[in-house]
Amino acid sequence: MNDTTLTRIAEALERLAPAPQPAPDFTSAEAYIWHTAPDRLEPVARVSRVDLGLLHGIDRARDTLLANTLQFARGAAANNALLWGARGMGKSSLVKAAHAAAVAEGLPLKLVELAREDLPSVGRLLAHLRAAPGMRFILFCDDLSFSNDDQHYKSLKAVLDGGIEGRPDNVILYATSNRRHLMPRDMIENERSTAINPSEAVEEKVSLSDRFGLWLGFHACGQDAYLAMIKGYCEAYGVSVAPEQLRAEAIEWQATRGARSGRVAWQFFTDLAGRHGVAL
Repeated sequence: MNDTTLTRIAEALERLAPAPQPAPDFTSAEAYIWHTAPDRLEPVARVSRVDLGLLHGIDRARDTLLANTLQFARGAAANNALLWGARGMGKSSLVKAAHAAAVAEGLPLKLVELAREDLPSVGRLLAHLRAAPGMRFILFCDDLSFSNDDQHYKSLKAVLDGGIEGRPDNVILYATSNRRHLMPRDMIENERSTAINPSEAVEEKVSLSDRFGLWLGFHACGQDAYLAMIKGYCEAYGVSVAPEQLRAEAIEWQATRGARSGRVAWQFFTDLAGRHGVAL
């Protein structure tokens, strides 16, 4: 086998399993996205987020998560947090807004987004974050849930418990989910009916959520909260509409959608702002 053939084989292997990239300069951005194949932390030039003051109807969750985030960013003890409940009620927006509030105070806090399918690689990610001097990180897993045959939840346990080495002191995990226990109810019920030791099998699934120190529930909003969200957006972006007209149009919009939520309120306001020539 000649040198040319060996070189081609080596290049092919490199394409199949690219070498991981070194950790970035964490002063270059406020947020990063973790990718694999090859492992790398990609800086986010501009985080898509809503100002904390515009998140209406979730006051208790907002205040609790903000306090926890600031504690952590200042180097004090803090809990991993699971934000669960109704879709479109601002769970991921709250995480990003709380991070922005800490950054606005000049605290060395970075947001790192981790996709559910990349959970098996989390050990390698934590090694990068553990080695970053003077930095603290929110590891953010959005819309987290697991299907019946999904074993990724075992990797999540490693993040929350840290194994023998322990979770890095400078890392905290925030996850959002529509499910309180992160797994379908029928999966848990199936364990009860088929397992040799049903209680033990169910405990393994349910205990995953128990590993989060903070559980913050988000529930479908009422009409008053929905209208308050829209009013807040109008005031923040300078969109002036007669109160009676705004109320009528907002109620008609949610009726056509068959739902009320923070997401629906923002979608209505986006349409309203566009009709008034306002850029968001």
